[in-house]
Amino acid sequence: MGRTPKDSITIADVARAAEVSRATVSRVMNGRLSVAPEIVTRVRAAAERLNYRPSDLARSLSLGRTNMVALVVPDLGNPLFQQILRGITNASAAAGYRVLVAETDEDPSAEASIAIEARRRCDALIMVSPRMDEAALLELLPQVQPVILVNRQGPAEVSSVVVDYGRAVRIVVDHLVGLGHRRLAFLSGPAASASNLMRVRALEVAEQEIPGLDLVRLECGRSIEDGYAAVEQVLESQVTAVVAFNDLVAFGLLARLNEVGVAVPADLSVTGMDDIGLARFAVPSLTTVRVPQTDLGELAWRRLHAAIATEQGDADAVPELRLAVRASTGPVPQEPRSDSGAPADRIGWQQQGDIFELGSSAGLLARYEFGRRMPQVHAPRPYLHPVRTLGGHPLTEVSPVDHRHHYGVSLAVPLVNGTSHWGGRTYVRGQGPTLLTNHGQQRSRSVTIQDGHTLNDDLTWYDEQGRPQLVERRFLKGEPVHDGWRLDWRSELTARYGALRIDSPATCGRDGAAYGGIFWRLPLAPTTVLSADGSGLDSAFGSSSRWLAFVQGEVTLLLVQPGEVRPWFLRAEEYVGACPALAWDEPLTLQPNEELTLSLTALLLDRAVDLVEARRLAGRL
Repeated sequence: MGRTPKDSITIADVARAAEVSRATVSRVMNGRLSVAPEIVTRVRAAAERLNYRPSDLARSLSLGRTNMVALVVPDLGNPLFQQILRGITNASAAAGYRVLVAETDEDPSAEASIAIEARRRCDALIMVSPRMDEAALLELLPQVQPVILVNRQGPAEVSSVVVDYGRAVRIVVDHLVGLGHRRLAFLSGPAASASNLMRVRALEVAEQEIPGLDLVRLECGRSIEDGYAAVEQVLESQVTAVVAFNDLVAFGLLARLNEVGVAVPADLSVTGMDDIGLARFAVPSLTTVRVPQTDLGELAWRRLHAAIATEQGDADAVPELRLAVRASTGPVPQEPRSDSGAPADRIGWQQQGDIFELGSSAGLLARYEFGRRMPQVHAPRPYLHPVRTLGGHPLTEVSPVDHRHHYGVSLAVPLVNGTSHWGGRTYVRGQGPTLLTNHGQQRSRSVTIQDGHTLNDDLTWYDEQGRPQLVERRFLKGEPVHDGWRLDWRSELTARYGALRIDSPATCGRDGAAYGGIFWRLPLAPTTVLSADGSGLDSAFGSSSRWLAFVQGEVTLLLVQPGEVRPWFLRAEEYVGACPALAWDEPLTLQPNEELTLSLTALLLDRAVDLVEARRLAGRL
């Protein structure tokens, strides 16, 4: 009688077709090495011809294993644990294993029973960040061998893969201290978290080793909601920077800070931990420590698989931790000083790590950064921020909510041969502002300090494909003047790599949008605009006035064009900023090896000036 479709092919059918015993078929299907190669070929051919698939259950009973491994995690909603799971799943699949996942929902009392039940169904167990106390863990581990711990150190006889979160939090603290912060808040994680304890201990050491460091410890948690709820505590603590337990806590903190009008990092710097996939998409993008999440899972599997196979353990080290510096951290906010207006005796540049600072006896006046942490869509470029008066009043803004691609004082040009060195969207005729993948970079090749008060930066501009477009020699000089100080910016551009065409949205059809050049972005505040043509925005916009002044409260920024005078592009309401425009209504072109010099002088004062005094001061510059 013929076989019906519902009948299944059995090992006996394969044995008859291959003319071998059922035991031989079993050995072939289980990968045993005791079968002659020609018989293996004959059995596999018969199995393929009959479309035979071995029973997983039968195989497990035969071999005494399930080819499954159990994974127990505290919280599947945490992207860190998801990435560790991905690493384990991918690595174990290559060895023919599947992963059974169990979640404890952050309940230490449930972990032991869940772990034992999962282990009964599988060949081995992986426990990620178990929350149970030490005594309970030591009691459990002998019952679930073979087992490996991730992010929790166990006894010597139990293998583990542990991230040094103490080292990670110290990396963050050192970064913030390097920016001038001394009073920090730590938003602590779950009390039962071993990695949280590692952080706490490292912070205690940092307090002992870093002079003047003041750490405020605030109970928080592990989730976005916990970070969101912690804002009031943070603000009451009067800290200048926050070290969050993880990226999720930092996300919640950033969301609530934005709602209550606290600027990050201008008012408060925020850091996370783990560098989960969404960290660079936070607003602003999050400075955090890169924990090799997927690599942890892969390493844990390799060590566990060696234990299952009774092989020599894998000695691979945990991958190195690295700081991802992004836009959520910045210099410590500086309160205006009571001696504002006091003259500076000398102004000079000093290197601080990979940042250059301009200062005097009055304190920090400007910081020059290289834009390496800027997202590509912002057209990475070196910039000055903060730039302050002698009294400490800030006169620059960086990555504000209204225009994330604005960075203090920078040489920002919307289009150079079609490449954006401005950032953000590009104006396209007939389409309007359009997000294109056309963002270039300005990279510093070398920086030197001349006579203490002039910084020289040699740069190359690259297009979106990484091809060089032009070279620039940049000179930034600070010196005391009258009751304020002056900053001189001069850039010498050379079309070394071929002809250049510089455009603005105005030359592409957007009326009045002629921005592009040495662009100064100020903080958003009530502003009075003065120029040689009178008071008000309308008098200054598009004018050929040699100078332009912004008066905000009791501070003044006076901008002067010392060389060729170009029309002023400026804004004073939706945002505050200005530049001498390179391409007002016609493109600016450079022939191969032709040079172009751009210059701008700024006078920063801790007092308001009127039209008469502004004109007088501009004449003296």
